[in-house]
Amino acid sequence: MYKNTIIHPEWLHPASIQEAVVSQNQMAEQVVIKDKLQKTPTLIAGMDTSNNLFDPTQRIFAATVILSYPELSIKETATTVEIQEFPYIPGFLGFREAPALISTFKKLSLYPDLIMVDGNGINHPRRLGIASQLGVLLNIPTIGVAKNILIGQPAGPLGEEVGSKVAVLHKEETVGMLLRTKKGARTRPIIVSAGHLVSLETAVTLVLNCIKGYKLPEPTRQAHIAANTCRTSISKGT
Repeated sequence: MYKNTIIHPEWLHPASIQEAVVSQNQMAEQVVIKDKLQKTPTLIAGMDTSNNLFDPTQRIFAATVILSYPELSIKETATTVEIQEFPYIPGFLGFREAPALISTFKKLSLYPDLIMVDGNGINHPRRLGIASQLGVLLNIPTIGVAKNILIGQPAGPLGEEVGSKVAVLHKEETVGMLLRTKKGARTRPIIVSAGHLVSLETAVTLVLNCIKGYKLPEPTRQAHIAANTCRTSISKGT
């Protein structure tokens, strides 16, 4: 089992944008994008959040769902509701969502071998998207699964077949992989990026192995469903 690192307060709750940038740079120095999995995964978690932009209380609804691998059956779900303390600023998503996601992680009775996070890994200006940030904070392998490229450009055209992929480059560095997970002209590809303790090659393989006919891999798809269910249930007062 991975042991948690010491979490510096400013790595979760920076007092300013300037401090957030410093914290991101410090955490980025800890990121490892090589395979350090201790074993073949048997439990993979997905993490996602949901919120209402018009909610005056600025609540965030977070979920972590653990699935068996490779069967992809749900084994455990943990949710939480917290107040968002950091404003929405592109490039700083981790400071807005990571505190609540870590709270859900602490509620789990099972311990995943790896986490797929709805968001970017090193596909980030300072190479520290939310997936990389959570990987460093929890000292656990993570993969970023995002719907949009944050930085960089595809190295070429993407094929139409499921499984087609093309590297995303930024300043001649590969910072992710554009990946076709579902056919259809209206279905946009996803971008997979290494988060922490996992290589991009392994990340792409695992994501493809977790596709069950939907655009998103099951871990983040189920986490998305759980976070939205949490939000709608509380909003209805149930």
